[in-house]
Amino acid sequence: MGIVKNKFMKFTLNLSILAICALLFSGCSGYNSGSDNTVKLFNGENLDGWYTYIKRHGKNSDPKKVFTVSDGMIRVSGEEFGCITTEKEYENYKISLEYKWGNDTHGGRKFKARDSGLLIHSVGRDGAFGGVWMESIECNIVEGGTGDFWVVCQWPDRYFITVPCAEKRHPDGRLIFEKGGTEQTISVKSVSRLKRDPNWMDVKGFRGENDDIEKPLGEWNKVECYARGGRIEVYVNGQLVNIATNSSITKGKIQLQSEGAEIFYRNIYLTKLD
Repeated sequence: MGIVKNKFMKFTLNLSILAICALLFSGCSGYNSGSDNTVKLFNGENLDGWYTYIKRHGKNSDPKKVFTVSDGMIRVSGEEFGCITTEKEYENYKISLEYKWGNDTHGGRKFKARDSGLLIHSVGRDGAFGGVWMESIECNIVEGGTGDFWVVCQWPDRYFITVPCAEKRHPDGRLIFEKGGTEQTISVKSVSRLKRDPNWMDVKGFRGENDDIEKPLGEWNKVECYARGGRIEVYVNGQLVNIATNSSITKGKIQLQSEGAEIFYRNIYLTKLD
């Protein structure tokens, strides 16, 4: 009788374990964007969870108030080059944010295309690159080129990504992303996003003639970046615009740049991926 009872208990235990496993794995296909896995990186009230880094001023010294918060938005004045950086590192995630350009531009970029950027997998010391940013992989945010990739590192081959590229390059020599194209491994270089105007010019207010990806000046745009292992996918306003694989860095902090142009950010969320 004891033997039968023990077998029954083991059978019941095994059924319970199987039931729990079924629940755990039932939603594990693709990217998990469940609310339990999503956190606000920006609380809409202050920069808790972030710190500032300004060229020539260093960490948490922002005398000109380049980074401020009001009305549920982060305002980046662009007056000085710098960034805000997350206190924590992240790995295997989707980050989404909304941005819109302001009117002000400054310094050497006063008459150039409004520029900023989302830097993921940021590693090493603050200001390692140009005295401003950590080494990282950049999803560029720039007029006419949001979604371009840049490898931000001090010297070639230190960090790299691989991107499928078109045979034809931009007139300025830049590689262009093309799904199914020839894979190119780059370091300390950029790859232009899908549908980037071949006549792009680094001038304030530039907008591609047939640009159906970025919204006009003053309207909100949405950027989504999936970073999973060595693969990175970038979507702008719902359109897939760039893919990188074989990234040599797969985790790190997240930075948002100040690069000469006024820009506003809101609704910054991070979702952990399975």
